[in-house]
Amino acid sequence: MQIHTGLRPGDLGYVIYLHGALYAKEYNLDHTFEGEVAAKMGEFAKQFDSQKDFFAVAEEEGKIVGSIAIHGLGEGRALLRFFLLHPSARGKGLGKKLFHDALDFCRDRQFHTVNLWTISELTIAAHLYRQAGFRVVEENTREFWGGLRTEQRYELKLSGRDSVPAPSQG
Repeated sequence: MQIHTGLRPGDLGYVIYLHGALYAKEYNLDHTFEGEVAAKMGEFAKQFDSQKDFFAVAEEEGKIVGSIAIHGLGEGRALLRFFLLHPSARGKGLGKKLFHDALDFCRDRQFHTVNLWTISELTIAAHLYRQAGFRVVEENTREFWGGLRTEQRYELKLSGRDSVPAPSQG
């Protein structure tokens, strides 16, 4: 397994494809999800600045099997996005490695707050988020991506009164 950071030609398209194909199969999300990922990934790529943004892909035998991104929003805030791991790469610690590399980037850039949006069905990812100190701060149940879903916003305070120390990766 190798992890590459930065934007390389072809990575974005493949990560969009993985999101669409895997989440349709695993969570029954429809084509509108992939379209939203494509739009948000395109905006991220156009605005990408390595001083405030982070993008990493994990590869196995030359094939992308995972991704994660941090989008620096200014005023000490960041958004964690596009976190995904192919089923063939799960259970090997690779997701934790990608996740902790992204949070280390946030700490290095002295972000105060990291947010992410997800849906309640992604329980394994939610467990990882909570282990790292993220808390659900907003929920909204509505019809989208082909079904009734509960969207959740998680937040992690990296500095200040409510901050959480970096977890041990032991």
